[in-house]
Amino acid sequence: MTDRTLKQTLTPTLLWGLGVGYVISGMYFGWNLGLEKGGTWGMALATLLVIVLYTCFSFSYAELACAIPKAGGAYDYAERAFKKDIGFITGLAQIIEFVFAPPAIAIAIGAYFNLAFPQVPILGAAITVYIIFSALNIYGVKAAANFELIITILAVGELLLFATLTLPHFSATNFSKNAFPNGWSGAFAALPFAIWFFLGIEGLANVAEETLHPQKDIIKGFGWALLTLVILCILVFVAAIGIGGWEAIVYTTNGTSSDSPLPLALGKIFATNHVFYKLLIGIGLFGLVASFHGLLLASGRATFEFGKIGNAPKFLGEVHARFQTPANALLFNSLLGVLIICTGKTAEIIIISVFGAVSIYIISMLAVLKLRRQQPELHRPFKVPFYPITPIIALVLAIICLIALCYYNGILACYYFGIIFLFFVLYKILKK
Repeated sequence: MTDRTLKQTLTPTLLWGLGVGYVISGMYFGWNLGLEKGGTWGMALATLLVIVLYTCFSFSYAELACAIPKAGGAYDYAERAFKKDIGFITGLAQIIEFVFAPPAIAIAIGAYFNLAFPQVPILGAAITVYIIFSALNIYGVKAAANFELIITILAVGELLLFATLTLPHFSATNFSKNAFPNGWSGAFAALPFAIWFFLGIEGLANVAEETLHPQKDIIKGFGWALLTLVILCILVFVAAIGIGGWEAIVYTTNGTSSDSPLPLALGKIFATNHVFYKLLIGIGLFGLVASFHGLLLASGRATFEFGKIGNAPKFLGEVHARFQTPANALLFNSLLGVLIICTGKTAEIIIISVFGAVSIYIISMLAVLKLRRQQPELHRPFKVPFYPITPIIALVLAIICLIALCYYNGILACYYFGIIFLFFVLYKILKK
């Protein structure tokens, strides 16, 4: 008989490492592309709104994760609240988020490698990390989570070192230079890149089945991870822009947009052969690897659950006989990731991933509200504070983000909703 049971090994400390690790690459790259849209003040406003969104969302989502601790995460919550069709759409949006985010990070890893070793091609490095970390995730979740914890601690330490080195050189004049170039519209256009600061923390819910005590430990993971990430976000934002202005960490010397904002900032105060500059690139890779590796783990669980319940080919829902990990789902996602990498379009890949994320935020908050009303008897070891205000705030802010995404990225919106529509039609036909 095919095994479909995941092994329970994760502790609160490992959950913190996963929660921070999923997200921390957003501090190292990607967010700086929002400065191109909104400048310092526009990006700051977008980031403030997103911090409120994620604070309200994380505590509301933790209620669902503690009450329904399953690997499908948002899919399982939506399916329980709104039945199978909405569950399928939510699960597909979740897979899109988790499948598109790692390729963007892999491209950034390749860019950092290329900075340190110019002879290493960006594309080759990106594909290599896919192979290595897919293998690690297949080997075992505890080994993967322990590795994640170690590199996450190193990545957090590196960001604190970056802030320590750069904040003494902070200039209010540089920070405020050309700070609001596109007005309020720029702030809305910057929203997807502000979301990139925190995108992925919801992946904690997807390892609930592998947590030793999910109904009390998941909230600890969400809470401490979110607090850590908010502090790091503010430090990196102020320190990086304050050295030379926002344009200095967006554009390279030849005028192209950069996937390496922190080295650009540090390059304003240290030569490229300085020990601190080299250290940032070296340890900075750990931050990117932490998120890449963690999101591979979460995406594998999301695809695994889809296969297990029959919304995708059954082989995706099988567990490796020896390692008790979703090996087939991990390999399938990695193949898709390599194909996405080959496009080389980091900003567009990030935005597609954000579309998936915002979709599940909206549906999940609706699920919180509906399940409270329809299933008051459901065992909820953790209940979101200030209900229903907290999930309603998250819902409204997520809707605003989706509207902004569609308005400023019309073509990508068509691609995203086209994928959802196509697979939903196939799902309905094949189910019949």
